Amino acid sequence: MLLIEKDDGVAVVTINRPEAMNAMSRELRRELDRTFKALRDDDEIRAVVLTGAGERAFTAGLDLKELGVEGIGAANATTPDDNPVLAIQQCGKPIIAAINGVAITGGFELALACDVLIGSTKARFADTHARVGITPGWGLSQKLSRIIGIYRAKEMSLTGNFIDAQTALDWGLLNRVVTPDELMPAALKLAREMATIPLTMLKFYKFLIDDGYALPFGEGMALEHARSSAHNARITPADVERTRQEVIARGRKQ
Repeated sequence: MLLIEKDDGVAVVTINRPEAMNAMSRELRRELDRTFKALRDDDEIRAVVLTGAGERAFTAGLDLKELGVEGIGAANATTPDDNPVLAIQQCGKPIIAAINGVAITGGFELALACDVLIGSTKARFADTHARVGITPGWGLSQKLSRIIGIYRAKEMSLTGNFIDAQTALDWGLLNRVVTPDELMPAALKLAREMATIPLTMLKFYKFLIDDGYALPFGEGMALEHARSSAHNARITPADVERTRQEVIARGRKQ
């Protein structure tokens, strides 16, 4: 159900249930949790790409066939091991979502947990929580309005309608849109660029952005000042000169 490939500091995690539109069964959710916790603790991995198998779905969300047997209450009675969004958020490595098809409801929430979203022209998004009769528990009701604006978020969540890749790009939900053939090369290129930054700095900066974003602006500014003051006090002149030369060299290559 989950394929993991590792190469040169980058891990590719593929949700592999294309026959079920990559829907997240309880077993798959727990496997995602285990995988991202393992990647968090793997110092050889500095960036991750998350995608779905096939071209139909990134993931269609929770497995409704399974919930039809267990009951909708099973979706709410989850343990931390059933919450892959939490594992992604706590991973510490930058995670790029390569959205190859539909991202629906819980699958939409999974995408929103990632740090960068790249979509193929076949990507589509929908929040069908209200139509299924459940409420989101992985952050969609709060994150979506902060990303695309409260009026657009209400339109999506109170209709359950899909938006296509171009609309998602126009609304600021996607970083970019590429053809299906270009999706994984684009995601891997970005992941490899991120992987050239030292892991400690990647994790520090990612959490600085995320933790500050969760605060009112003034508190976020104070958080940045406190953390940057402590961090920068440890940087020596030799460190600055070494990284300055590396930045100059990289700039000449681009």
